[in-house]
Amino acid sequence: MKLNKLMFLVAGSVSVCLLQTAAAYAAEVNVYSARQEELIKPLLDTFTAETGIKVNLITGNADELITRITSEGRNSPADILITTDVGRLARAKQQGVIQTIQSATLNEVIPATLRDPEGVWYGLTVRARPIMYVEGKVDPAELSTMEALTDPKWKGRICVRSSNNIYNQSHVASLIAHDGAAKAEAWAKGLVANFARPPRGGDRDQIKAAAAGVCDIALANTYYLAGMLADPAEQAEAAKVKVFWPNQQDHGVHINVAGAGVATFAPNKANAVKLLEYMVQPEAQRWYAEANHEYPIRTDVTISTILEGFGTFKADDLALEQLGELNAEAIRILDRAGWR
Repeated sequence: MKLNKLMFLVAGSVSVCLLQTAAAYAAEVNVYSARQEELIKPLLDTFTAETGIKVNLITGNADELITRITSEGRNSPADILITTDVGRLARAKQQGVIQTIQSATLNEVIPATLRDPEGVWYGLTVRARPIMYVEGKVDPAELSTMEALTDPKWKGRICVRSSNNIYNQSHVASLIAHDGAAKAEAWAKGLVANFARPPRGGDRDQIKAAAAGVCDIALANTYYLAGMLADPAEQAEAAKVKVFWPNQQDHGVHINVAGAGVATFAPNKANAVKLLEYMVQPEAQRWYAEANHEYPIRTDVTISTILEGFGTFKADDLALEQLGELNAEAIRILDRAGWR
């Protein structure tokens, strides 16, 4: 009798251990991220340390990741898609790659204008796209709005990346939302007429070109300039370029987000929601602000010292889902404007 009881206890203990092992094995989440590994992995490692949920990270090109999840279909291991710009998030939604979720935490923390109204995607950090000018070559008193950059006085003085970049597409989409397609197209044509060179390279390349004297004005996201100022190897170049906040007397400067959504066939949906909710907590937002020089989604988290140096600004409060809805029209306008 005692032996049987002992065997029962041992068997029970083994069963508990096996269940615990299985539970530990199941505590994981698979992240497909268009962000560079160094810009996301430290945060994911902290999430694992605090929750015990293992994060399997796959990084790659944003559009390629969306295509990959689509091709994997119901067998996709993806739980979360993380990417930059609402244009890509909207594209993922339109292609059925990400699904609606319910999260009181996300809805409470993230402003309504920075998340999908149906709960499909959520902005996690904010990036602004101001005018950047070369100190000594441009008097900031000459600057006012993005629309004013079509003035002939800026002919041969502006650098910006190509029209196939989602940042420019979303920017033009915001102009369509504010002023209509005709005015947005007139702006695009006027800006093209003032290009210093055919568009090429990324945002950092536009800043570097301005610093090298190729142009006097560059259009770029703030975190690129901030990252250069934080890098000893690029500080000298970056210091030649200053930030001007346009449209402060009307709709405000164009902003966008880096964001995420839960994959439609996520095998670990509950853990995916936990990770998204973790990414908007003060500690995570503070890390993003300091390490990546992006603006926190939360108003109770301070920005980096470098971003503070750029000054305060009025941000456009346009609901970002409109940028995704207007993306196709923006692309057609850019094409007609000759923005290559």
